[in-house]
Amino acid sequence: MKTLYLDHAATTPMHPEVAKAMLEIMQGPGGNSSSMHAFGRAAKQHLNRSRDRVAALLGCKPGELAFTSGGTESDNAALIGAARAQRKQGKTHILTSAGEHHAVLHTCEWLHKEEGFELTILPVDGDGLVSAGQVREAIRPDTGVVSIMHGNNEVGSLQPIEEIGAAVKQSGAIFHVDAVQSLGCLRTPLRDLPVDLMSFSAHKINGPQGVGALYIAAGTRLEAVQHGGSQERKRRAGTENIAGIVGFAQAVDIFVNEREKKQPFMDELRKRWIEQVTEHAGVPVVLNGSLEHYLPHIVNISFIGVDTETMLMNLDMEGIAAASGSACTSGALERSHVLRAMGLPEERLQSAVRFSFGLGNTLEELDEAARKIGSIVGRIRNNY
Repeated sequence: MKTLYLDHAATTPMHPEVAKAMLEIMQGPGGNSSSMHAFGRAAKQHLNRSRDRVAALLGCKPGELAFTSGGTESDNAALIGAARAQRKQGKTHILTSAGEHHAVLHTCEWLHKEEGFELTILPVDGDGLVSAGQVREAIRPDTGVVSIMHGNNEVGSLQPIEEIGAAVKQSGAIFHVDAVQSLGCLRTPLRDLPVDLMSFSAHKINGPQGVGALYIAAGTRLEAVQHGGSQERKRRAGTENIAGIVGFAQAVDIFVNEREKKQPFMDELRKRWIEQVTEHAGVPVVLNGSLEHYLPHIVNISFIGVDTETMLMNLDMEGIAAASGSACTSGALERSHVLRAMGLPEERLQSAVRFSFGLGNTLEELDEAARKIGSIVGRIRNNY
């Protein structure tokens, strides 16, 4: 049976050039980048070259990048580190939105419950967006940290982070942005963005799992969360994952340099998928998320009258990998907190499926998959 992977928002297949770069490191002599001998110095060179490479591609200084184990660690390090640093300045209020990834929401809730920070969670509109005006109105004199994601991982909506960042800057708060899902879509150099902290992850851009980065703008107050050695300028203790970091740098290089031809193709895939699914589904379909400001590789669709879990099981049986955009807890499907926050009617909430595209997907595959969806929907409805 032919399979089709349409869950790139969860993780992406590794690019062959990334695997090649990593393999060269893994098959070479070992070396800890903190060691003083020749093997350690060689590892340090790989680390420094990779940092320089990523910084140049993203438009920041090498010293403003700290490598981490991925997006979740970057989010935790940013939020906890900034909140604790800001508390020393008398700022104990945290501001975020209801549409954030759980790596942000759960961390903010933990800071509120366990460390006594005050927390405001802004509502999102029907497109999953917050406005700069909302943020400006919610900021208080004691607001220390504001965290608003760039591209939503479930519905693909793109937040106006430049406008929000400008509002935050006026208040003196630290602005953190989770850009894990949108790294390849960032066109403005980091140095020109009104952002203090930004989280990234390699496995969303055809890099390895288990490695990411946190952008820390020069002068940003941040306490280290992980303690031990003095790696990453004492901001993140622990021996660096050299092979993973080299792979991350290679993935960023490929993604940024191929962006001009890849983004239009992602747009074409998205448009074709929506057209074909609408034609073949056999039930009303509704797009969830912004129709104007969106990541081109994510489409969240509600198949009205068709249960999400039933659809996902049938897609899997046909060899099509998709997602609900939500987590599984004790084997039970947990409905998307993002879609709930958007205030969608129950019929859309209970029938939403996230499809996401990337390396290896073709227009022809999507056409075939859309026809399969028509068959699946027909089969499901006949069984009711």
